[in-house]
Parts: sequence; structure tokens; C-alpha cells
Amino acid sequence: MGALFDKLNNDVRFVEGINGCINCGTCTAICPAAEVYDYEPRSIVNMVQTRDDSIIEGLLKSDTIWYCGECMSCKTRCPRNNAPGLVVQALRGLSIEKGYFIESEKGRQQLSLKRMLGNSILETGYCVHFDHTELSMFPELGPVWQWVRDNREKVLAKVGANYKGDGPGAMRNIAKENLDELEKIFEVTGGIDWFDKIENNSAKKAEEMNLDIGEKTSKSSTYFRHVYTYNTPNKHNRK
Repeated sequence: MGALFDKLNNDVRFVEGINGCINCGTCTAICPAAEVYDYEPRSIVNMVQTRDDSIIEGLLKSDTIWYCGECMSCKTRCPRNNAPGLVVQALRGLSIEKGYFIESEKGRQQLSLKRMLGNSILETGYCVHFDHTELSMFPELGPVWQWVRDNREKVLAKVGANYKGDGPGAMRNIAKENLDELEKIFEVTGGIDWFDKIENNSAKKAEEMNLDIGEKTSKSSTYFRHVYTYNTPNKHNRK
């Protein structure tokens, strides 16, 4: 048994996610990600079950573990009650812990998620805040969204939001004491440590790629913009 497998076996998600694969392929047949990506949950489980550290390390450095959408369709169909989605979560966690995520294109995108969603949670209390959904970051929303943003107070009031107000309601201000408590939860549970690992390892990769990492909140640095927007053509889609 390898050291990486031992690490996985200490993760409750891994323990809950695999009881014994019979290689039936039901998880892959039901998987929405397998429809579009070069991705098979069955193969991931088989690779992990080898307990071979070189194979597991290859997974941790690959794009493969980042294709899963965590819909858990695999869990609902598996005749052995396995949950490859949970196995993937454990692999992702170990990839970040070991710094291997920077070795894959999709893995490097964890910096985007940390700076956009992670920072937003700690700063505002929301995963996605209305003020952060700018067209420069989400061009697919189109010109109608820009009109909504320009008229946000009126539009949000019509749908019952409490935009930047006190008291209950969507998009309300979150009290500082609640944000402080939220940050403490992240600190105690290891979330802040994860964020630091993502930033520190991404900085190493940015230097290797001759790109600027910027401040830990920057969404305009050359490295951030690269990992956020670039996908190697024809690399990820199912052939």
C-alpha cells in the first residue's frame, strides 16, 4: 500500500465513496461529464484501487479529476453503492495538499475559483455576489445583463431582494461579526490553509510560466487571466 493511497484512505469522502468496484461501467454510462469530456469515473476508481502511488500521483497531476461536476448521478446508479464523485473529491483535496494541481490545465483553474468564489465568501458572505458578475468576467451573460447591472437597485427591489440593506433578504449586507465567524470556521477547518496552498503553489507555476500572479485578490494578473480563459483546443473533449 502506497503513501498516497494511505492519505486517501484517511479521507472520509474516500472511505464513504468506495466499497468495492465490480467494473460494470454504470457510473460512466450515467455520468454527464463523460458525455463531453475524456473522462470515465469507472477508470478513476480502478486506478485508485491499484493502490499504486505512481498511478495515483499521475491522477493527482492530471486534468481528469477536475472534469467531474459532482452531480452524484454515479451514486444513484451504482449497484455496489459506490460514489466515484466522493472519490474524486478526495483526489482533488490531496492534489491541492500536495501541490500537484498546478501540473494540469484544469487543476490550475483552482486559483480562479479561490479568488472569485473563495474570496467572495470571506469578503461578502456570498459565493457569488451580484456586484462581482461583471461582463468582463462573464461575457456570456450579454448586454441585457449590463442593463440589469446598470439598473440594479430598481430590478433587485422588484424581485424582493434587499440589496446592501440591513435585515433579511437576498443580497443583504452580512454583519462583520458574522463574516469574522465565517473566517474562523474556514481557519479551524483548514479552508484558509487550502487557500494559502493554492496561492503559494500557483505563484510557483506563474514564475515558471513567466507570468505575473498579482495580489491574492487580483483578477487581472496575467497568470489569473491565463488560467481563467485558456483551454488547449481539442484537448479535453471526448473524441
